[in-house]
Amino acid sequence: MKSSVLVIAFALFCSVAFSQQKYAYVDSDYILENIPEYAAAQDKLDELSIEWQAEIEAKFKTIDSLYKKFETESVLLPEDLKTKRENDIITKEKEAKALQKKRFGTDGDLYKKRQELVKPIQDKVYNAIEELATEGSYGIIFDKSGSLTMLYTNPKLDKSDEVLEKLGYKPGTVKDDKTKE
Repeated sequence: MKSSVLVIAFALFCSVAFSQQKYAYVDSDYILENIPEYAAAQDKLDELSIEWQAEIEAKFKTIDSLYKKFETESVLLPEDLKTKRENDIITKEKEAKALQKKRFGTDGDLYKKRQELVKPIQDKVYNAIEELATEGSYGIIFDKSGSLTMLYTNPKLDKSDEVLEKLGYKPGTVKDDKTKE
């Protein structure tokens, strides 16, 4: 009996507490699209990725041609030279895979560069959202662009433009310029 009374009291307390909370949402994709530094950082990451991918593909192409050459000549090669060439090809392949992991692995160069270029911008956005939440006494601010499913959003609760203004950007300018092209 006492436990059911406590559960009911807790449920009433929670419903009163949640009904007094202020909610809002932002669209972090929209915010980031309207920050020119973010677009520049993404372009730089794309350039590096293409450059590094071309470097790796060139290594694998070289390995492939070495392997094809080995296959055609293997019949005529003595056993010790065959073994040496096989080992050379295997070593080059391991080096290429190591370079691929170094560039694109979980803690690879691309990840580190993304941390260097994009994370400071994301931190600025987070700090602006946090400041907005504190000033506006919002209990919760959702991110519309995340994995959270929002079936309906009232545009009055969208604070994305306010976040951009706090960051010193005019809302909608970058996105509008892209749609005109």
